[in-house]
Amino acid sequence: MEPLRSELRVIEAAEALAKALGNDPNHTVAAAAMDTEGHIHTSVNVYHFTGGPCAELVALGVAAAAQAGPLVAMAAAGDRSRGLIPPCGRCRQVMLDLHPDLLVAVPDETGPQMLPIAKLLPHTYFFPDANAERVLRFNKRHYEPVAAGTKTSSVRWDELLPTGPVILYFEDDGRPPLRGEVLAVNNYHLDELTPETLRLDDGGTVEGYIHGLRQHYPAMPDDARVDVVDFALR
Repeated sequence: MEPLRSELRVIEAAEALAKALGNDPNHTVAAAAMDTEGHIHTSVNVYHFTGGPCAELVALGVAAAAQAGPLVAMAAAGDRSRGLIPPCGRCRQVMLDLHPDLLVAVPDETGPQMLPIAKLLPHTYFFPDANAERVLRFNKRHYEPVAAGTKTSSVRWDELLPTGPVILYFEDDGRPPLRGEVLAVNNYHLDELTPETLRLDDGGTVEGYIHGLRQHYPAMPDDARVDVVDFALR
């Protein structure tokens, strides 16, 4: 997916730091990570023959030292004008375990793209003791109804979200995230959706709702199954 304005800031921060590295052979990659408050944490790798950490892993430590909580965007860039670079396999595994709702910037022929970390490491092992905080993303237009408690459900496709505590994060909004809890996740085929399952109490139609879903998920197939996520503020 195309980067949002806030995600472009993350990419720009990584690329700017990478350009400042010069020719130091011990530090060749820069990374930037954004938390749910919109703060950006930057870092560089530490190259060493014993296996120094990648810039992305250092960024996780920098963010943890700042008590940043879960991260929502990550980007890395190489020195000597190499530009945006994708994470290695080890970094992908660590990011997936510690920040499972992270979006990672990767280079593409059309420009930078943001991909869910789970898509960069499919069919993977999950570290059971990671105890990662989960993030439920929303378009910023939903802030007021969610904050007021009038919006308490959301439909998702191809997103794995368990029940339990969650941070409600509003993309490109600038306001602090909200704390919530996912109460239930019910799976339906598209043709099983009804006004009741979609919680349509505002006169909306199932057809209109599905049309909106297709705008948000252009790759969603006609025979897709979707999750109706019920949540509440904490």
